[in-house]
Amino acid sequence: MKDKVEQLVDYIMKKCLWQFHSRSWDRERQNKEILTKTMQILCDEPVEKETPTDKCYWVDAVCLADAFKSRYAWLAAMDKVEIKLLMQKLKDRMDYLTVTGSLNEELNDPHY
Repeated sequence: MKDKVEQLVDYIMKKCLWQFHSRSWDRERQNKEILTKTMQILCDEPVEKETPTDKCYWVDAVCLADAFKSRYAWLAAMDKVEIKLLMQKLKDRMDYLTVTGSLNEELNDPHY
């Protein structure tokens, strides 16, 4: 599972600009919304897209889910429970890398 998470992290870090918001709360919200919607898409669950913000996250999630499906054949062999666990571990890892473990002090600057 760890290797699979790291493969997905590697893709996000190299291809997704949404991880680079300048405030920690933006990064946390992006990680939560995009990765939750990606998980819902991968599990064939309904995805909320009522507001313009939801739609923005949904578009990123569709692109991410498509990329994951086309690049990582092992994903097709996973059941929904495994995908949900994988995506939670991915979110936790992204939160660490982009927020809690980040050395970027500007993330928590109240004047920024």
